[in-house]
Amino acid sequence: MSDEAAKPPSDNTPAAPPAAGRPAAAKAPGAEAVAAKPAAAKAASAADAALGAEAAAGSSTPAAAKAAAAPRAAAHPPPAAAAPTGPTEPAPPAGMALPAFITTLQGVVPGSVSHVSYHLGDWTIVVPVAQLLETARHLRDAADAVFDFCSDVTATDWPPRAEGRFDVIYCLYSTRHRHRVRLKVKVGELQPVPSVTGIWPSANWLEREVYDMFGVNFTGHPDRRRILMPDDWQGFPQRKDYPLEGPGELLMENPLDWLKLRQAREQADIE
Repeated sequence: MSDEAAKPPSDNTPAAPPAAGRPAAAKAPGAEAVAAKPAAAKAASAADAALGAEAAAGSSTPAAAKAAAAPRAAAHPPPAAAAPTGPTEPAPPAGMALPAFITTLQGVVPGSVSHVSYHLGDWTIVVPVAQLLETARHLRDAADAVFDFCSDVTATDWPPRAEGRFDVIYCLYSTRHRHRVRLKVKVGELQPVPSVTGIWPSANWLEREVYDMFGVNFTGHPDRRRILMPDDWQGFPQRKDYPLEGPGELLMENPLDWLKLRQAREQADIE
């Protein structure tokens, strides 16, 4: 063996290059984290600066702007709605033809129809009190009407209305044609209303109930007297101005005094 081959390599001998395709040596662990710390610190500082600017801007908002943004309390409560003076009585939709029995009524009894309303499939005819009986007879006898059954008589009270506080409503039905109509008259508190019992006998007790509850002044009724309340009852319970605490407020301050007076009368009748 030669002396050169046995001689060890010196420290100044250049290192052999890495083999082709072999990856470079990995960096020391923690080097990347150390390099990223300055960038993260800079980003945090920028974010803190932005938040501080926003806070400073918020603190400098004028007091007037803050007051405008806050909800304002109402200075005065809204006024109370006025009491209704009557039903809406909507007119028929545009293009809807009137039933034949209404058109015939308008021609046969002139001035008998003051207003025609249509609501939820039902027709209502408003009639002057002076023509109530003539209109009722026509609706019962006319061939295109034949309202041979009065199914109900009721009333509604509208005290603020100047033209008459009560609406008296007659609900009519034709057993032949199977159609319905409401007949309505507007009357004052003491205004006479002719009874329709001679046209529809079923209206007898129905008119008595309207008289008992509302005090409507039916005339020509065969037996006009109370039907629900005692004969000596004070007032009419379904009027809107009827006292809520009972009839004692009408003539006596204490309702018990009225009951004692009634009991005394009954005791006197027994004796």
